[in-house]
Amino acid sequence: MKKVIVIAGVIVAIIAAGFIGLRFYTKSFSPEGLALYDKNGVEIEVVYGRPFKKDRTIFGGLVPYNEVWRTGANEATVFTTNVDLSIGDQELKAGSYSLFTIPDQTSWQIIFNKNIPGWGVNMSGKANRDPSSDAVVIEVASIETQNLFEQFTIDFEQMHNEIDMIMMWDKTLVVVPMAAKN
Repeated sequence: MKKVIVIAGVIVAIIAAGFIGLRFYTKSFSPEGLALYDKNGVEIEVVYGRPFKKDRTIFGGLVPYNEVWRTGANEATVFTTNVDLSIGDQELKAGSYSLFTIPDQTSWQIIFNKNIPGWGVNMSGKANRDPSSDAVVIEVASIETQNLFEQFTIDFEQMHNEIDMIMMWDKTLVVVPMAAKN
């Protein structure tokens, strides 16, 4: 009996090591990124996977149009704010959310979801999102640029009282305007 327990323990350890190795292997292709905004008592953080273009067709190809995208790679993208935000005409309460998008050729739906799944996609390869847990969904224009962004990037810029979350990849740029609630 003791021999069976030892063998089972070794098998479990090998499987666990395999999963850990696979996780590090996939992250080597899309390293983890961190976008930070920290001014005037407003702290916003986005933790996300940063895939590379690698001569692929990104939007309308790797990332299909009109389908939910996990907005990055690997784990779900996590958006955290320490203050309530106005996003469009909606309010996003302070807290952490998963960030999903639905890209289109001329606009994107930006989705802040209350659930944060461990991985960005489910076993069928679809975004791991529960629409009933959406906190804020807004639509913003997408901009085609002359510049090529090889690696998916999220950044923040401030314009007067507005905080812009900017997403860039391939030749696409998307700006999500937000402001701290007073």
